[in-house]
Amino acid sequence: MVDRVLLKSVLASVLEVNADQIDDESSMDTIGSWDSLRQMNLVLALEEAFAVSIPDDDAANATSYKLLVLVLDEQLATA
Repeated sequence: MVDRVLLKSVLASVLEVNADQIDDESSMDTIGSWDSLRQMNLVLALEEAFAVSIPDDDAANATSYKLLVLVLDEQLATA
């Protein structure tokens, strides 16, 4: 199971927002600084923080907090 505190911390750092602003509804649509470049940086930061490798398709499509939780849960389960 993904460490949600760590996930929020990485998201906050990469997206330059307060971790308190991140919730289940957070996505590229709700966080103005979350653009395609930061998405790539976010995936790299998450791979490092969680010691997983996120497949390219998942990396491109995981554009919300909920989807990131699902992708990370899946990768951690197979690690």
